[in-house]
Amino acid sequence: MAKKLIRHLNDISKIHHRAAFTDVLKHTAPKPSQFLTLAGERYSCRSFDTREVPDELVESILEAARLAPTACNYQPVHVWVVRTEEALEKLGKTTQYLYGSRLVFIVGCNPSEAWVRKYDEKNGAEVDAAIVGTHIMMEAADLGLGSVWVGSFDPAAIAEAFPEVAGWEIVALFPVGYPAGAPAPRHAQRKPIEEFASEL
Repeated sequence: MAKKLIRHLNDISKIHHRAAFTDVLKHTAPKPSQFLTLAGERYSCRSFDTREVPDELVESILEAARLAPTACNYQPVHVWVVRTEEALEKLGKTTQYLYGSRLVFIVGCNPSEAWVRKYDEKNGAEVDAAIVGTHIMMEAADLGLGSVWVGSFDPAAIAEAFPEVAGWEIVALFPVGYPAGAPAPRHAQRKPIEEFASEL
């Protein structure tokens, strides 16, 4: 009888000990989603090594771009792949921000094919292109590649160097490749959520 009582008291003690854990939330709180983890790890890569990106990874990035949502699904966007020495040399004369990448995606939009907001005639082409560009960067990150959004380039020079882009408004360049550096010191600097978001 005494042994049974002692065993019972030991069981109660263990339950009480478990209930007193101060890190219960740590063990029960939901883990960050895979996307949230990926978004936190991705950074603007400004240094690439010389390895070429395999065709299958280029195709995967293009497919992610193709699947990007656009207003009314009009898809007024086009993506050009730049990776030959000749093409990279020509593109390098239009911007100084390729960072040694051997693969660049050019994203352009055609406002005449885009959805237009009726209230103020806001054209959605550039927003659609930005969504496509974001898909490019996130898929590259998921494949273990680095990327950076480049907005500093000479559009007229690109149009002259690449007649294929005629009729398209170039929105951004995306150098992609295997990272050869670390994130910039400012990468982790984010506004606190209380400053960044609010409820109406």
